[in-house]
Amino acid sequence: MEPIRLQKFFTDCGVLSRRAAEDEIRAGHVLVNGTVAQIGDKIDPERDLVEYRGKVLKYVKNAPRHYILLNKPRGFVTTLSDEKGRPTVATLVQDLPYRVYPVGRLDMDSDGLLLLTDDGALTERLTHPRHEIAKHYLVAVKGAVSAEQISALCQPFVLDGYRTLPARVRLRGKVAGGTLLAVELREGRNRQIRRMCESLGLRITSLTRVAIGNIALGDLPVGKYRHLTEAEVRYLKGTN
Repeated sequence: MEPIRLQKFFTDCGVLSRRAAEDEIRAGHVLVNGTVAQIGDKIDPERDLVEYRGKVLKYVKNAPRHYILLNKPRGFVTTLSDEKGRPTVATLVQDLPYRVYPVGRLDMDSDGLLLLTDDGALTERLTHPRHEIAKHYLVAVKGAVSAEQISALCQPFVLDGYRTLPARVRLRGKVAGGTLLAVELREGRNRQIRRMCESLGLRITSLTRVAIGNIALGDLPVGKYRHLTEAEVRYLKGTN
């Protein structure tokens, strides 16, 4: 077989997006034939042995892909394993006969809609800013929120030296001891909503992702998952 870049191998296997694969390669978590891989390496998928975090990856051309929507509870980290021994989302889908991987992140203290898949190409699409698939959140904050604070939340923020895209923020009403906000992001920087609120003196008491684009969490119970429909998969792939 014609050699391919190692990042593409990960995408074809449905394990990681190309960008995520690059991060794992740089971190030294990938071995090729027993040697630590480097960015730019090419491999023969049918002959070379690729190990990722101690697991041998098997290349299956045109393998069927799987798409899962999970209602992640608070207290679970969005990884398949955790060096600190914290509960991971992998335990919530461990009854599946195949392995799926989280698409993006939902921090430990947040809950709600999380997609998992073994389709690396879709993961690449959904985590790349240029595709701008909106993510919708319900955010409860302590106390009242002023019009000035709402306006400020809708402005770009500089986080880690990066200027974010503007968010859309609306008042949804009152909750016990505070205010409920509807927040729409076109990208997802690390703990972006929490950092935005903190900068304005707003204390978050709960943060739930309720939709990605037009795919909604609905009434799926906390800790449970369902398979995406064919129409939902086509929508995420932009092939409707």
